[in-house]
Amino acid sequence: MRFTETELKGVWLIEPTPMVDDRGSFTRFFCEKEMADCGLVTRFVQHSRSCSTAKGTLRGLHYQREPYAEVKLVSCVRGAIFDVVVDMRPNSPTRYRWLGFELTHENRRQLYIPAGFAHGLQTLTDDTEVSYLISQFYTPHASTGARYNDPAFSIDWPESPTAMSERDRSWPPVR
Repeated sequence: MRFTETELKGVWLIEPTPMVDDRGSFTRFFCEKEMADCGLVTRFVQHSRSCSTAKGTLRGLHYQREPYAEVKLVSCVRGAIFDVVVDMRPNSPTRYRWLGFELTHENRRQLYIPAGFAHGLQTLTDDTEVSYLISQFYTPHASTGARYNDPAFSIDWPESPTAMSERDRSWPPVR
């Protein structure tokens, strides 16, 4: 596995390295030792999946407030997504900065999202499935979000959303 820390401290792009032979391939997607060697959280208490039927579906931006802030390890297991993280940490020098990554079932990339970041995605294909390893249990009263088109972020989404929840559409501006 290849680990690359991004320009937003604590956000890592993880690229599994498949072993390929005449039978096909074998790929390791999680290694506690390798992640711990990078200083990453290795305990995940939930494994969730989202399935989106239509290209352009937008989910997010979601996060949980302290003391229930979550670390997420996100991968696309079918289709393709534009995966976005936004630094929401109050004292961070990169607060409200965002990064986007294309995750597909072909490139097998994973995104490690530390606590204090909002997460969202837009599907780039129909019938997309996304896997999430999550470090904290879902805590409804700590769950919050930010609007996908908040001018404080100016996220450059690939296209206008074709589907999204009313909740995601109505988050208040952050400023």
